Amino acid sequence: MNAKPSILIITLLISLFSFAQKGKNKLWYDKPAVQWVEALPVGNGRLAAMVFGNPAQEKLQLNEGTFWSGGPSRNDNPDGPKVLDSIRYYLFNGNYKRAQILADKGLTAKSLHGSAFQNIGDFTLDFSNLNDVKNYYRELDIEKAIAPTTFTSNGINFKREIFTSIPDHIMVIRLSSDHRNALSFKANFDGELKKNSKAIDSNTLQMDGLSSTLDGVPGQVKFNALAKFINKGGKTSASDNGISVSNADEVIILISIATNFTNYKTLDTDEVSKSRKYIAEAEYKTYKTLLENHLNIYQKYFKRVDFELGTSEAAKQPTDIRVKNFAKSYDPELISLYYQFGRYLLISSSQPGGQPANLQGIWNNSNKPVWDSKYTININTEMNYWPSEKTNLPEMHEPLIQMIKDLSESGKETAKVMYKSRGWVAHHNTDIWRITGVVDFANAGLWPLGGAWLSQHLWERYLYSGDKNYLKSIYPVLKSATQFYEDFLIEEPTHHWLVVSPSMSPENIPQGHQGSALAAGNTMDNQLMFDLFSKTRKAAEILNLDSDKIPVWNNIISKLPPMKIGRYGQLQEWAEDWDNPKDNHRHVSHLYGLFPSNQINPFTTPELLDASKTVLLHRGDVSTGWSMGWKVNLWAKLLDGTHANKLIKDQLTLIEKDGWGKKGGTYPNLFDAHPPFQIDGNFGCTSGITEMLLQTQNSFIDILPALPDEWKNGKIAGLKTYGGFEINIIWENNKAKEIIIKSNLGGNCRIRIPNEMELKAKTKLKKAEGKNPNPFFETPEIKKPLISSGAQLNPVEMKESVIYDFPTEAGKTYILKMK
Repeated sequence: MNAKPSILIITLLISLFSFAQKGKNKLWYDKPAVQWVEALPVGNGRLAAMVFGNPAQEKLQLNEGTFWSGGPSRNDNPDGPKVLDSIRYYLFNGNYKRAQILADKGLTAKSLHGSAFQNIGDFTLDFSNLNDVKNYYRELDIEKAIAPTTFTSNGINFKREIFTSIPDHIMVIRLSSDHRNALSFKANFDGELKKNSKAIDSNTLQMDGLSSTLDGVPGQVKFNALAKFINKGGKTSASDNGISVSNADEVIILISIATNFTNYKTLDTDEVSKSRKYIAEAEYKTYKTLLENHLNIYQKYFKRVDFELGTSEAAKQPTDIRVKNFAKSYDPELISLYYQFGRYLLISSSQPGGQPANLQGIWNNSNKPVWDSKYTININTEMNYWPSEKTNLPEMHEPLIQMIKDLSESGKETAKVMYKSRGWVAHHNTDIWRITGVVDFANAGLWPLGGAWLSQHLWERYLYSGDKNYLKSIYPVLKSATQFYEDFLIEEPTHHWLVVSPSMSPENIPQGHQGSALAAGNTMDNQLMFDLFSKTRKAAEILNLDSDKIPVWNNIISKLPPMKIGRYGQLQEWAEDWDNPKDNHRHVSHLYGLFPSNQINPFTTPELLDASKTVLLHRGDVSTGWSMGWKVNLWAKLLDGTHANKLIKDQLTLIEKDGWGKKGGTYPNLFDAHPPFQIDGNFGCTSGITEMLLQTQNSFIDILPALPDEWKNGKIAGLKTYGGFEINIIWENNKAKEIIIKSNLGGNCRIRIPNEMELKAKTKLKKAEGKNPNPFFETPEIKKPLISSGAQLNPVEMKESVIYDFPTEAGKTYILKMK
């Protein structure tokens, strides 16, 4: 061996050691992935791959965001009007089982229960000549959105780099080594749904396929996948088994995938032309140009937020070992890595113009995935987008906003056909075809509040941006949602409150309730109705529209039921005191009012806050992964950072194999374990960590409201709040040391801080008094709760803090420092 390769080997070993020393924003491993939950995800919002990193047999499992089973379809049950009155009669008279039987027959979809997100297939690289592999290392650099693999074989250093480009719409693979003529391999596409796979010339592979049939709807989505090989040195040749590359110095492979999907109603795109167009536009760009294009767009999003809690010796271990040891060895950098991984996943699975992140984001290796990998809109889809605004990724919110607009169209037909109502409605599940009827069965799917919850995202986005043109564009969707409930709400016979009926508290069945989940006037429904009508009213006032509707909405709000505190001191989940203290169900739907809403908070509703805490104590911490993610947010809103931190530790418990189970955690590749895999737990925990450090809902910006004692020193930069403020925080010894506030919209800044500070500006801080004059922080007043005579409530304890006001100008930055 000559001297030059030896020097390169030494350089590579130094590089690998350097990687192992630096854990920040990198997942890394010392062995290839064997199972899917060990592989590393890359994506550009439309294309996605799971990278296994096997030296001899590299595999990329591929997805494309519009490749779903079936085709344009609906699932409304036209028998709804025949049974609705009877169902309501039985519910109000306590015959819940009879109501359920009627609902299953007359409201649940007759056959179609939604389509499934599909798997394109695999792209494999067969390096059968590789052996004696040493110095193996693979990583996912989430700061660059690139997945490199390096190793030595027979004294030659090999490197693979894989990324999925947002601007160039393709996946890029670069294969290189430190020896000439060292790259020889065979490449192929394969997939369960392929129609054919072949080489169309000596350096291009093609695979075509068709989506599967489900619930009687024939598969109609066609895909075309291409792989273009661009090599330096050596040669390429085509065979029945794919493409062979022999003795190359370097190989760039461009992968493009397209489908015939145009929109949820139409399949008329030429998938072959679209796929070839992306290749044609990229193949003459250098690798350097492709990488720069990729980094310029991706890092524009990712680098907006920086988060540090310090580091420890644990960061020198591979990521799966760090997760395995997390509960017994303090590893603050794993928390910041997990936090940023959630942001990475959102950028990679939800891009403007594409589809929203589904139950698995955009990564799925099955054509029959659990729960079809659909959009479950009774919590999971919403949770996917909790980090979008607060962690400075508003563009990633756009696919969800567009889906809500689509649903407001398709949901009008459901409202009319099933309930003879105006406006639009969606139930607990939807898919790429924007179905809005009742999926599965009544005990899971008869929840006509999906549109009400999704609509909160429309308003939430306005609170962060202050964009009145945007508000004007989504106002018709809000108004149409309220129209449905204006018609659908019904007066219950005892108190004459207006309630949603039939409905359920997702997806829980009360003990001794005849095996039926159906009920009327559930707590979550009432909370959603309050938010929907209050926020639509506020939007109308801001836009100076529909003044005649304000009294109508005010009247409805006044007739909604108050929240109730039951005999155990718990916030009741249902209208009646049916709660069981031993119920540890994964859903805590009635705590929607605590988070993501803010109807319940320590400052204006302490009784309800304590009752919410009682619910969480009853339910316990052990649960599915996404449920633990939600609970991190809930404990943060209870201002209990220690308990929120305990939930993070529970969530960062290693689940080594995918499969079914009741206890959630985290897979080796940091995917959330329901189990099986659901991505919402990743997004939920990123949101929850943000809520521990910054809250914005309680009429002020709350700095370090739920900081755990264990997080003694740290900093976070780039978080967003209502009213267009951008916040950086540095803290030492659990006290705020420096806060930098950029005001994008101007207006009063009201801020709650755990210790006294001073403003480095001509204007001075003053102690806050009265109502916050900044309109983005306005909080509607709720009704006082009804409290059971047997309830035992505890006072809410809060750490000392100070609340300041100071005026701001748009575009200016303000710095507060510890006194």
